[in-house]
Amino acid sequence: MKKKNNRDNSIKRKNYPDAYIEGAGIIAEQPITNTIEENYMPYAMSVIVSRALPEIDGFKPSHRKLLYTMYKMGLLSGPRTKSANIVGQTMRLNPHGDMAIYETMVRLTRGNETLLHPYIDSKGNFGKAYSRDMSFAASRYTEAKLDRICSELFDDIDKDTVDFVPNYDNTMNEPSLLPAKFPSILVNNNIGIAVSMSSNICSFNLSEVCETAVSLIRDPDHDIISTLKAPDFPGGGFIIYDEDELKRIYETGRGSIKVRAKYNFDSDVNVIEVTEIPPTTTVEAIMDRIVELVKAGKLKEISDIRDETDLSGLKLAIDVKRRVNPDALMQKLFKMTPLQDSFACNFNILINGTPRVMGVREILNEWTEFRATCLRRRITFDLTKKKEKLHLLLGLQKILLDIDKAIKIIRQTVEETEVVPNLMIGFGIDEVQAEYVAEIKLRHLNREYILKRLEEINDLKADISEMEDTLENPRKIKNIIISDLRDITAKYGQPRKTLLTYASDEPEEVEEEEPDYNVTIFVTKDGYFKKIIAQSLRMSSDQKLKENDIIVIEQEVPNRSDLIFFTNTAFAYKYKVSQFDTTKASLLGDYIPAKLEFENGENLLFTVVTADYSETLMIFFKNGKCAKIPLSSYETKTNRKKLANAFNTDSPIVGTFVIKEPTDFILQSTAGKVMIFSSDLLMSKASRETQGVQVMRLTKSELASVSRYVDGIMDEYIVKNIPSAGKSADFNAGQMKLV
Repeated sequence: MKKKNNRDNSIKRKNYPDAYIEGAGIIAEQPITNTIEENYMPYAMSVIVSRALPEIDGFKPSHRKLLYTMYKMGLLSGPRTKSANIVGQTMRLNPHGDMAIYETMVRLTRGNETLLHPYIDSKGNFGKAYSRDMSFAASRYTEAKLDRICSELFDDIDKDTVDFVPNYDNTMNEPSLLPAKFPSILVNNNIGIAVSMSSNICSFNLSEVCETAVSLIRDPDHDIISTLKAPDFPGGGFIIYDEDELKRIYETGRGSIKVRAKYNFDSDVNVIEVTEIPPTTTVEAIMDRIVELVKAGKLKEISDIRDETDLSGLKLAIDVKRRVNPDALMQKLFKMTPLQDSFACNFNILINGTPRVMGVREILNEWTEFRATCLRRRITFDLTKKKEKLHLLLGLQKILLDIDKAIKIIRQTVEETEVVPNLMIGFGIDEVQAEYVAEIKLRHLNREYILKRLEEINDLKADISEMEDTLENPRKIKNIIISDLRDITAKYGQPRKTLLTYASDEPEEVEEEEPDYNVTIFVTKDGYFKKIIAQSLRMSSDQKLKENDIIVIEQEVPNRSDLIFFTNTAFAYKYKVSQFDTTKASLLGDYIPAKLEFENGENLLFTVVTADYSETLMIFFKNGKCAKIPLSSYETKTNRKKLANAFNTDSPIVGTFVIKEPTDFILQSTAGKVMIFSSDLLMSKASRETQGVQVMRLTKSELASVSRYVDGIMDEYIVKNIPSAGKSADFNAGQMKLV
């Protein structure tokens, strides 16, 4: 056997020298694109179509399987049952495991507070959507049944309103969609992540959605924003109303909504109580961020934070220090923490198996068409049943015209199997009618029964005529949809939970004023910073420095001044003098790269101090150019701490100066040339990245040094025009002499 295998391998090697691999046999080459298409695409399509994205009825397959199982268990009207029982029954439709089913169920419950209109009435601990750490209890401890609103999802489902498909092992059928009587796709939020695409649908108020759907049915050009004010989240809070952004979301299905927490201030105990938070965050995430900011010294107003959530609902208590403005603090927290967050909308929905990103108008139009199809199918189903019954009663009517003849036929028939054929022949009716007549009980052959059946024939004819007219008239179908939406609004409508706030109503940001007094600041070459008050400086003026470090800035400034730290990577870090703690001369001070969180390899290059950004920054480069930049170019309306592209990096910096009025500068090149020029000869450039203007004309040399010029020392080097090559000079004994 072994010899035969060796012989076969040698034949393969001989016939397929390029495709044969020892131990693997013949390897067929295949482009990687074909491999991906054949192996990965089926998985990707399965995730998109059968798992992650919701359909027009508002549900993903996992949701639909669970709710339909509960419906078949009689949990729409019956008492609650153990969640474990529901999970076990659902596995007949959903083979993905009990925990996956239970987690799906948890998010649909009233107890979890994920949905604006929960589909499951729950009892027990189902966790909370607003808490990351509050886990739900095991399925054996909790109980559930369908909520009342589910009657609007399953109404007429047994009347062929939707298609049914076999389950995964072909042992039973399940609905491909639910005949929802209201646009549940917009009423409850739905999030799904598929392969290469995702869906993120926010929830809207039920009454507003139904009113908008009705208005669109009546007027396709209806202004949606007039009836659908804004999303409505189950956790409440405030939406910062932006009409332009909402219109974009309603038109395209994409956009972002800013949601902020709701709070109140208890002045008796100096505590801010947060009771509603955005849907995109959790209590723990907010607390972690606030603690992080407090430790970093960026939130000095807070003394403690606690999670006081209990059976009455969410409560996050923030203890604030005395004399702190709570509204100003909350404005600060909104900017720095998830207490204000954005909900990114992506209305990606499966329509007939194809994912589509749609605006609200298109979604409601698709739902209306879907609902109209369900109604037509229901009416057709009822019409067929009524026609079948009418057909039977018409046969009965012929019999009732001569009951004695019918009785005679039956009595004279010898064999039972001949009763139906003889009735068919005797009265000219078909087999179905004859079977129905033959089964009538003798007790029913009375006058009352006969009159009722004849009346029923007239009613059936009227109903059939009405149904046929409805099927032929789209307007009547739409009127039924409108009537259903009105009823649902009356039964389940509720006030908005998420309120609206407008940017114009926002309180102006009031920064807590730091006490203003003069301090002396010190900045060293190695990047250390000190802020010392006058009294401390008088007690000790000898500054402690690291070995070989020197002071490059010593300046008395107001405590409210701004500092701009420029680094070798062309970043500018903005900080306030008041944000530094006062220190003593005997200490090294704050290490700026650590305090401002510089990146690796980033070092302090120079520092600018300003009170009102009215000064001008002069930057001299080795290539002889000078950039004159108004300091206001570094002033920002927002509290951005880090500015990129703070200066041009084409040439190394030789010197920087901050001036308030025209100033003369003396420049010296490596070739021994010297020139003096006035800053008035340069025009200011608003761009921070400007490469400047050529001031000193250099030939095979570089700018060596720059300093301010004191009038009257060397006026002969003053130039009136730039660029200038300067004059040759010699520096001996600290004095300049012509060569």
